Amino acid sequence: MDGILAEVLRGDLVESVHAGAAVIADETGAVRLAIGDPEQPVFPRSTVKALLAIDLVAGGAAERLHLTAPELALACASHNGEPAHAETAARMLSRLDLAETCLECGAHWPTDAATARALAASGAQPGALHNNCSGKHAGLVCLACDDGHDPAGYISPEHPTMRRVTATLADITGVAHDSRNRGIDGCSIPTYAIPLRSLAQAFARFGTGAALDPDRAHACRTLREAVAAEPFMVAGTGRFDTIVTEVLGARAFVKMGAEGVMVASLPEQGLGIAIKVRDGGNRAAEVAMAALLARTLDTSRNCDQTLLETFMYPKLTNWRGIEVGSMRPAETLL
Repeated sequence: MDGILAEVLRGDLVESVHAGAAVIADETGAVRLAIGDPEQPVFPRSTVKALLAIDLVAGGAAERLHLTAPELALACASHNGEPAHAETAARMLSRLDLAETCLECGAHWPTDAATARALAASGAQPGALHNNCSGKHAGLVCLACDDGHDPAGYISPEHPTMRRVTATLADITGVAHDSRNRGIDGCSIPTYAIPLRSLAQAFARFGTGAALDPDRAHACRTLREAVAAEPFMVAGTGRFDTIVTEVLGARAFVKMGAEGVMVASLPEQGLGIAIKVRDGGNRAAEVAMAALLARTLDTSRNCDQTLLETFMYPKLTNWRGIEVGSMRPAETLL
C-alpha cells in the first residue's frame, strides 16, 4: 500500500497527488519512519552509483590512477552533460590512454538545455561523454583496467568487474543480486530490484561505515568527501543534488535516481533515506526528500531551513511566468 508523498495545488485547491513510499532506516535496517510499504522492491537505478564506485577506491585503483576529487564525484554522478562533466570523464579515461569509444553507455543530448543548444549550434553531435552516466562508466573502465581485465563488455553481468561491484552491492544492501531480480538500466548496466528499506539501510551504512570492512568504510568516506567538495560534478546547474550539497556539505549525501527514486545518507545521524514515487515523478521525490531532510537534520541555520523550504514548497508557473500553484509535502512527512 502506497502513501501520499506530495500534493500539487492549483490556486488553493489540491489538483493532483503523487503516491509512493519513503523510509528512514539505520545501519541495522531498523525503520525509524515508513510511509507506504518499505518492503516493496524497487529498482534503485542511478541512486547506487556511489555504491558502485566503492571498489574503485577500496581496492586502491583510484589512488594508483591518481583520480581526483572531481573525478571521484563524477563516478557517483547523474550529470547534466555540461562541458566540465564531459571533460572530467575524458580525463578519467586519459589515465588509461583510452577514448570515449570504450564507454558502453550510449550517447544522448546533454540534459542541460543551454549546453544542448550550444552543442547543436556548433554542428556537433552528442557522444558517450555527454551521457549522464559517463562518470560511472569511466569509473568501471578504470576499475577493470586496474584489475587487469579487458574492459570490453564491462556492462555484462558476467564481466568480472561487474561481478565484483555487484557483490559489493549485495553485501552493503544485504539482499541477493542475481538473475531473479535483475533488470537493465538506461545506461545498459544491470540494475537490481530490492526492498526500499534495504536501500535506506545501505545508505545508512554508506554514511557511517557500519558493518563494512575498513577498506570499504574508508572508500565510502572518501566518496562522500569528494561529492561534498565538488557538488557541481554530481549533477550540475540548477539540479537538486548539487544545490542541496552546496549548502549542507558533508552532512548529507543526496542522490536522485530515475523513475522517482531518491536516496540520502546522513552520517551524523547514522541514517539512510530512500524514496520511491510510484508514478516516476522526480519533482515529487525532491519535495519529499526536502521534507525528510528538514525533519531529520538540525536545520537551525537559516540558510538550511530556507533552502529546504524552497524545495518543499516550489512555486508552479505557466508559460507567461504567472504563478498558478505550488507543491507541498504530505503532512505525514513533516
